[in-house]
Amino acid sequence: MLDERNKKQYLRIRGFVMKNKSIIGALALIPIVLVITQCSSSLPADQMRFGVEAAKLDLWDEAIFRWKKVLQNDPNSASAHNNLAVAYEKKSLWEEAKTEYDLALKIRPDDKHINANYQQFIKRYEARKDEIPKKQ
Repeated sequence: MLDERNKKQYLRIRGFVMKNKSIIGALALIPIVLVITQCSSSLPADQMRFGVEAAKLDLWDEAIFRWKKVLQNDPNSASAHNNLAVAYEKKSLWEEAKTEYDLALKIRPDDKHINANYQQFIKRYEARKDEIPKKQ
């Protein structure tokens, strides 16, 4: 049985898929999303997977919510920090993305995937540095 919050999430994802029927791959996600939604406990692995599925559908706010849940349970999850950094970058939240990349690299400095993401981020960050509003 879906609780009210998960039911809304499922309906939002389903609505997105139905409006974008050309995304055939997304149609296959409906059963997966339903299962993940029904089982969406606070287990970090479940939250991580749900975040990944949301990100695949460009539902970045949902992905951010899920990965923050992972970090509530496991603040040293380099993968969650990396995923959050990517999500913040997609939302043009450059300073937040940089903070998350820094945390991920502090936890796992030799991780090739995180380092590759970070190097690409730095190129984009430097190119937009003048456009990024400064925090006051």
